[in-house]
Amino acid sequence: MTEPAAPPSAPRPHSTPWPRAATLGILFSVIVCVVVVAFSWPSATLDPQDVPVAISGPATVLQTVEDAVDEQSDGAISLIEVADRDAAVESIETREAYGAIILGDTPEVLTSSAASTATNQLMTQLQATMQTMLRQQATAAAMAAGATAPTVTVALTDVVPLVSGDPRGAGLTSAALPLVFGGMIGGMLVTFLVNGAWRRVTALLIYAVVSGAAIAGIMQGWFQVLGGNYFAVAGAFSLALLSMGATIVGFASLFGRAGVAVGPVLFMLIGNPISGTSFPKEFYPKPWGEIGQYLPPGAGGTLLKDVSYFPDADLARPILTLAIWAAAGLALVVIGHFRNQSEVPTAEEIQETAATATA
Repeated sequence: MTEPAAPPSAPRPHSTPWPRAATLGILFSVIVCVVVVAFSWPSATLDPQDVPVAISGPATVLQTVEDAVDEQSDGAISLIEVADRDAAVESIETREAYGAIILGDTPEVLTSSAASTATNQLMTQLQATMQTMLRQQATAAAMAAGATAPTVTVALTDVVPLVSGDPRGAGLTSAALPLVFGGMIGGMLVTFLVNGAWRRVTALLIYAVVSGAAIAGIMQGWFQVLGGNYFAVAGAFSLALLSMGATIVGFASLFGRAGVAVGPVLFMLIGNPISGTSFPKEFYPKPWGEIGQYLPPGAGGTLLKDVSYFPDADLARPILTLAIWAAAGLALVVIGHFRNQSEVPTAEEIQETAATATA
C-alpha cells in the first residue's frame, strides 16, 4: 500500500540581507534617540527668562526694589510698572503678568497658581526675598533714627487659584494628553476607516464636537480638575481635536496613508514637548517656547487654561491658531479629493483604451 505523499512544506520567508539588518538596527537606534531628545530636551534646558511680573508702589522705593529684583533674579523676571494693586490684579487676570509686587504701607506679592505651578513657586520665593529685603531696609532706617525697627510682613495672595479638585495643577497638566492623543487618534481612525472626502470631513466634525463635549464633561464634572464655563471648555477641546485631526486627514488625502505619520512627528515629537502645558513658554530656550504656541498642542493647551481660569484673557491668538490649522487640514482634504478624481479615468477613456488594446 502506497503511503500518502507528505504535504508540501511552506516556503521559507526570504531572509533580510545582513547589511540591511545592520542598517535598520542603526536607524531604529537613531529614532529612539530622537524621541528621547524630543521629550527630555525641554525639561533639561528649562531656564526662566523675562517672566512678566507687575510692580506698583511709591516712586521713592520703586526704583530701589526694581534694581534689587533685577540683580537677584538674574534675568528671570521682567518687571512691568502698573498704577496700583487693581491694575496689577487685572494684568494677572488678563495673563499679561504671572504675578505682581505691591509696595507701600502693606507690601504684598500677588501670584496665580492657575497660571503655572512653576511661576507660583517663583513668586513664593520672591515673596520671601522681598520680606527679607524690606526688613533689612526698615532695620537700617530705624537704627539710623535711633528707633525700634518695625515688623515688616509681606503677604502672599493667590489671585487666580486652582480649583479645589486640582490643588497642585496635575489635572490641568494631564488635560493636555486628551488634546494631543485625541486629535491624533481621531485623524487616524477617520483616515483608515472612512472613505470619501466629504464623509471624512463629516465624520471628523462629528468626532471633534462629540469628543470635546464628552472630555469636558469628564474633566469638569467627574474629575473636577477644570474650572470655567462648560461650553467654553468643550469648545476648546473640540477646536483642538479638529485642528490636529484635520491636519492628519488632510495630509493622508494628499500623500496616502503615509501622510498619517505627520501626527506623531509634528504633534507628539515636536509640538507636545514645547507646548507650555507643564511650564510657561518663558521657561523654554528662545524661540522654542514662542514657536510652541503656534502649534496645535500649545495653542490648545493655552486656550483650555484661559477658558478654565482666565476668561478676561485675550483668546484671539490661540483660537485663530487652531482655526487656521483646522481650515488648512480641511482644505487639504478637498484638494486631495479633486486631485484623486482627476486621476480616475472616465468611461470614454476606458472605452478608448479597451478599443486600442483589441485593435
